[in-house]
Amino acid sequence: MTSPSCFESLVKANTFASLPSDFYTRLPTTPLTAPRLVHASAEVAAVLGLPSEALDTQEFLDVVSGTQPMPGGDTMAAVYSGHQFGVWAGQLGDGRAHLLGEIQGPDGSFEVQLKGAGMTPYSRMGDGRAVLRSSVREYLASHAMRGLGIPTTQALSLVSARNPVRRETLETAAVVARVAPSFIRFGSFEHWAARRRPDLLRVLADYVIDRFYPECRDESARTASVSDSKTSHVSASATLTQVVNTSVSEAGSPRKDYEPYVQLLRAVVRRTATLMASWQVVGFCHGVMNTDNMSILGLTLDYGPYGFMDGFDAKHICNHTDSGGRYAWHAQPAVAHWNLYQLANSLHEIVPEAEPLKAALDEYEACFLGAMQARMSQKLGLSAWQAGDETLIDDLWSLMQASHADFTLTFRQLAYAPGLTQASQAQIELDLGGTVNANLLPFVDLFVDRAGAQAWLSRYSARLGSDPTQHWQERVAGMLAVNPLYVLRNHIAQQAIEAAEKGDFSEVQRQMQLLSDPFSARAGLEAYAAAPPAGAPHLEVSCSS
Repeated sequence: MTSPSCFESLVKANTFASLPSDFYTRLPTTPLTAPRLVHASAEVAAVLGLPSEALDTQEFLDVVSGTQPMPGGDTMAAVYSGHQFGVWAGQLGDGRAHLLGEIQGPDGSFEVQLKGAGMTPYSRMGDGRAVLRSSVREYLASHAMRGLGIPTTQALSLVSARNPVRRETLETAAVVARVAPSFIRFGSFEHWAARRRPDLLRVLADYVIDRFYPECRDESARTASVSDSKTSHVSASATLTQVVNTSVSEAGSPRKDYEPYVQLLRAVVRRTATLMASWQVVGFCHGVMNTDNMSILGLTLDYGPYGFMDGFDAKHICNHTDSGGRYAWHAQPAVAHWNLYQLANSLHEIVPEAEPLKAALDEYEACFLGAMQARMSQKLGLSAWQAGDETLIDDLWSLMQASHADFTLTFRQLAYAPGLTQASQAQIELDLGGTVNANLLPFVDLFVDRAGAQAWLSRYSARLGSDPTQHWQERVAGMLAVNPLYVLRNHIAQQAIEAAEKGDFSEVQRQMQLLSDPFSARAGLEAYAAAPPAGAPHLEVSCSS
């Protein structure tokens, strides 16, 4: 008797497949040889409505390894274009990714995509494969960001196989199944703008608005002027000329039927600005912020040469191929703004007036600064932003820069900086990982300029004293809830990679558990919270994966 399918009972939608075939190519995946499940996330499976017991079935392995299509799905690869390192790269697309389909989960619809499942028409010179090294990094990174509460695509499973893959050396093949409401990128819009296809650009914009930003139509209706009741409806497939010619009021001025597209840009601007703030305050560097790696939903997308900073350096570059530092930590907010300009340029094909698009872009800076202020206030345990807080925080950044103080530990240790609490030593050691006097140094000892750090700490103490409404215990609890003890440092991820390459997946499992709640200290795992040990080899990460 055939066992019931773990996917058959799920509700499928496949809305992206309902778009014109110009947007994708239907094609099967290329199966791996003897695939083996490295890890599967029960939490992400639950998002899809998959029970945890389904993860142990052969069917699950067959689907997430690309051995068989997802029942009820529609396998395809999407086309898009983009700017890479600031230079127009032309057509790109899913060179090694296959969209399996869309599942209606308990809390919404999610697409399931395989990365590394074979060549597509968009592979260019690539082989369509991913290697275990980078796949472990992506799998862990998406869960690390999820644990930190940062918007991200989510990894459902990680599969390895015997197939050899040539990169700098011969490596092992792997496939990551990742999940998101959509994998549409800024480059998806750039593609049709570059081809002067406003009809397809409008189809894509309408799809994104209707699926993910319905409030953009509501907002445009509220802000629109009174229109001619005799004006006929313009279909989503109409050309730009038709929109302008048929949308005229009795006064003779164009009715702004394109206003939803302006509101779309405004919504993406806001999401992207807050995403950048979320990255910055945990020391996360993406490494390759090309427009084809920017999510239209404000998600962290495409984990390649990413990194979490150890010693603070505002100019930190995590991608060693980024010789010019275009995607350094301090540059990320400005790069995101530049990328949004490219999205706006694309939408200009269907929004004839440039000024509304510019106005939407102009909201970026205030939104980013507001999000940074809110997050930095939380990190420092300040109940509300006050005048002068910017100087206090800037001076902390300067101290960290001068000493290359550990990014993560600086903010974690600040919660229990000497003289600011009445906590017991036992409580301090518990919350800070149990190794205050060993691997985890007290706040002032993280700095070469201890006197400068102590002087700053005195100013910080005075600032806390200006907020008598907040008890120290409340402040500490709030700081520990937003300042992680564990982040996915490169040397930690490397431990999981090296073990996995030997067929030992226990380290992946251990780190998955740790990263699911990076704020709570775990006994016996002090090494995962510590800065890299002295003499640890420098790991270079590149786009080669």
